[in-house]
Amino acid sequence: MNDAQGFPAFARQQRSTRGRSWWARAWVQAMEDTSLDSDQLRKGRRYANSGQVGTIAISPGRIAATVYSPEDTYESVVHVDELSAEDWRRFSDQVAARSGHIAALLDGEMPHDLVEAAADAGVTLLPGIGDLDPSCTCDAWELPCQHAAALCYQVAWLLDADPFVLLLLRGRTRESLLDGLQPSEPTEPGVSVAEVLVAAPKALPDVPDLPKKVSLDDLAVTAIEPPEGIGPAVLQLLVLDAARRARVILNALLHAIPEPQPLDEWQDAIRLAADFPELITPLAEATGKDLALGIQAWRYGGAPGLDVLEHTWTPNPADLNRARTGLQAADVTASDNRLTIGTDAQVRLDRNGRWHPYRLVDDVWTPAAPPSPDPLVADW
Repeated sequence: MNDAQGFPAFARQQRSTRGRSWWARAWVQAMEDTSLDSDQLRKGRRYANSGQVGTIAISPGRIAATVYSPEDTYESVVHVDELSAEDWRRFSDQVAARSGHIAALLDGEMPHDLVEAAADAGVTLLPGIGDLDPSCTCDAWELPCQHAAALCYQVAWLLDADPFVLLLLRGRTRESLLDGLQPSEPTEPGVSVAEVLVAAPKALPDVPDLPKKVSLDDLAVTAIEPPEGIGPAVLQLLVLDAARRARVILNALLHAIPEPQPLDEWQDAIRLAADFPELITPLAEATGKDLALGIQAWRYGGAPGLDVLEHTWTPNPADLNRARTGLQAADVTASDNRLTIGTDAQVRLDRNGRWHPYRLVDDVWTPAAPPSPDPLVADW
């Protein structure tokens, strides 16, 4: 069966090539971390926004597109490892464990806890450094070249719109994944819903459908005077954020999944700045703080990532010693929940048991990659 899917070429536009969703940003980070030539990345961003990438063909383990340049056309391909049948079985178990996971995927969301649960089960969905294998018919020796980089940037836009694109790359179409979640054998009948409703004194109302996810274009903020110091554009983004968060809470209630973790004022400012780059400047002015490190920590690890950026805590000494021994490095020092390797690498343990990699950059400990349950595979 041919599982390849084609996606129409993007028109010329001015759009962030970083991606808006956390999973699209992780994709871009994996590609950029592989690059040794920032000039190729800069040119790739220009190609992506100028509409010079043709139709994108995506199939299990492979992305391909023709890239048009003034001097010639080039065929760019990026390979990604497919998951094994056993990997997919474990992933399906994680999806089936919570009814809200599949609902979120169908709604265009990739839950953090689904990716983390899959990683705990030994299934890596999001690529890391070195996991993307680009090639191109151009004569550039740098990989990714500007043409392959442009392709990867546009794939991030596809991931923003539909996380099933990532699952297709890893080897499963939307249809095959959903089919695999159906029970293979009929289960023994229990008490039917009809019997329950007949016995109930009053009929229960139907569970309402979740409203569709709103976009900025769906909003009509009129006849509302923005508070002093907040312009109309900022007000519109805040209304959009409130609508989306309300929808997430409703989804949790409808599908019996945990509601989002409560955030304090500072954490919420970082979340807003990470989700809406347009708000970084006003939020920095309002808080009087530099948000850059917090935004990076949030994009890699959410609230737990922000917590280990700012706070230390005392974990079980046995857990820390196991991690310290497993690193097998000659120069490892421990301090609270932090293990420092040599002089410029560090991993920090969050309260959920995941290790966040850090690098010393200009004398500042800086988040370097998404967290991992194993400090040995934490990517510095």
